[in-house]
Amino acid sequence: MVKMAPSILSADFGHLLDDIKKVEEAGVELLHIDIMDGHYVPNISFGPVVLKSIQGKTSVPFDVHLMIENPDQYIESFVQSGADIITVHAEATVHLHRTIQNIKSHGVKAAVSLNPATPLVVLEEVLPELDMVLLMSVNPGFGGQSFIETTLDKITRLRKMITDRGLDIDIQVDGGVKLTNAKAIVDAGANVLVAGSAIFGTDDIAETVQKFREVVK
Repeated sequence: MVKMAPSILSADFGHLLDDIKKVEEAGVELLHIDIMDGHYVPNISFGPVVLKSIQGKTSVPFDVHLMIENPDQYIESFVQSGADIITVHAEATVHLHRTIQNIKSHGVKAAVSLNPATPLVVLEEVLPELDMVLLMSVNPGFGGQSFIETTLDKITRLRKMITDRGLDIDIQVDGGVKLTNAKAIVDAGANVLVAGSAIFGTDDIAETVQKFREVVK
């Protein structure tokens, strides 16, 4: 089954809970929450306080994507604010295995993200420890960028790595995901789609989520 993970970075923050309720009613499986620090990526979003403000007000699991330096410093804060899955960037972590174990020690799922230029080989030693791998299909930091087409081959190679090892790991794709390329992304081997403006930027969010489901059947 393909899981939809709308990114609240593209939601209307003046009516954040209203927008979250719209995607919840549309039946999405995850709420993708992009955390940016202005150091690891050239943009700033928000921190645990915003998560805490919506904690308990939606039944959709929080998929927290830490695009930050020194993620270990903040893992516990995000868990306490309601994170169900925490994703860290391999490039931002000195001791990746230790960081994954830190996440799992708090009883939440662990994921690792790779930027477009980062090879899959960095996952070799930690793949069995993961619940999900997030492949960035744009260079992280801003919404609304165009999908990098070479990501499709990377998805296929990652799916083969997972299958060859007999593992059960989600492949999430984030960046430039639209109705026009969702099928190609899923056909390549991904099963979790992050979409921001492609969902929250539409007039009828529920209808858009349904259209995504139809194109990836």
